[in-house]
Amino acid sequence: MEKKEYLELYYQMVLIRRVEEEAAQLYQQGKIGGFLHLYIGQEAVSTGLVAARRPEDRVITAYRDHGVAINCGIPATQVLAELLGKATGCSKGKGGSMHMADVTRNFWGGHAIVGAHLPLASGLAMGDQYQGNKAVTICMFGDGATNIGFFHEAVNLSKVWNLPVLWVCENNQYGMGTAVERASAVSQIRQKAEGYAIPNSRVDGMNLLDVIQAAAEAMAYIRSGQGPYFLEIMTYRYRGHSMGDPERYRQADEVKKWQENDPIGIYRKQLVETLGIASEAELDELDEKVAAEVRQAVLFAETSPEPAPEALFENIYVEP
Repeated sequence: MEKKEYLELYYQMVLIRRVEEEAAQLYQQGKIGGFLHLYIGQEAVSTGLVAARRPEDRVITAYRDHGVAINCGIPATQVLAELLGKATGCSKGKGGSMHMADVTRNFWGGHAIVGAHLPLASGLAMGDQYQGNKAVTICMFGDGATNIGFFHEAVNLSKVWNLPVLWVCENNQYGMGTAVERASAVSQIRQKAEGYAIPNSRVDGMNLLDVIQAAAEAMAYIRSGQGPYFLEIMTYRYRGHSMGDPERYRQADEVKKWQENDPIGIYRKQLVETLGIASEAELDELDEKVAAEVRQAVLFAETSPEPAPEALFENIYVEP
């Protein structure tokens, strides 16, 4: 990558962090309704995956989707407007936190029902395979989803038909408030792919460069025509499962330990010290640029109009 590409990835991760922090405040002010699942701590996962994809590759994820939306190119203005239920949001204010999407950017949405989007990923990949497209479908899901029937049905068929799917488990250690070891019979989620003869690997999701490399290698395997690949990405969410989570299931020391390996801090250190690509001053400037962009995005969202009543009947059916 060139310098501007390295810096763009840093910019995206910081933008996700700041948008999520603003979202938390807006929620506490009563300006965001429903559920709100923050991506703070997991920024390197989606940033690395999307950085490794091609424009034709599809991305589909679960309900923790704000960061993925930003990585796929949806502006912060539209993300925050959607969170506030405004007509200028990426889903026109009718999707909210868990249903962001933009098919023009090949982002096929966040999905609220745990594991229910995995069969959709198999369907997207089957369509590309049938039409002779070279696209890979990147399907992201949490560790808790691997205990759902949808997971086993979708993953099994992806191997039966050798579909071009990259299955990505974002293992953030907890399915809501239940630790992985209390809900999964295997110690590593990637082992579940073994039962379907799908090659698999595990990668540190707090290290952006490691995620990019692992994702690129996995997608190269898939593009070679050998079928799906399973990638388990080890990460950690710094905030609760959702805004109503009292977080009684984990200790403060555990959170602190993971925060010392902050993905943004790790990448910043790599840029300055390991790679020598950027200076602290350059990155500070990007931080300030992000802060200004997010302030404008909040203003845009708060001053945008509500959806009109007649919008309730729009986009129900596909126009012929």
